Amino acid sequence: MTAAEFHRPFAADRISPGGSAQEVTATAAECAALALRLAIPAVLSLGCRFHLRRMEGGRIAASGELRARLVRDCVVTLEPFEAAIAESFRIVFVPAEAIEERLDLEADDEVPYEAGAIDLGEAAVEQVALTLDPYPRRPGAALPEAAAEEAPSPFAVLARRDRG
Repeated sequence: MTAAEFHRPFAADRISPGGSAQEVTATAAECAALALRLAIPAVLSLGCRFHLRRMEGGRIAASGELRARLVRDCVVTLEPFEAAIAESFRIVFVPAEAIEERLDLEADDEVPYEAGAIDLGEAAVEQVALTLDPYPRRPGAALPEAAAEEAPSPFAVLARRDRG
């Protein structure tokens, strides 16, 4: 499946025996489309540097250095704020026909590819999606005083009854 927002195909047979380095950077139009896909106010920038290494069976090991600047809405104040992502990750591109359904929590994530080309742009976007905080909070944002106070326990009446 090819995502149109940030498509950066790279032919698997172009990976040199010692490995290959590739860098992908989203354009302004791609960033705008990615913000819609990720359901966030804005993607200001997105780039990822990959080091690719061939493995047996058509598998490709990839280590990546992801960097992005996003605009998120604070769950406390509802105000937009800028957030940065700087993440390192490892994945393995696997020919689609060789994907195995197994659960190994220690193994690198497997990303299927077809027609001899891996999509570095889509891999970067998937990593952004995995790192997004589901409850983003602007630095320094605090809950309002009224919300911070504890509500009385429904068992407080029973406690008072037992005491007196």
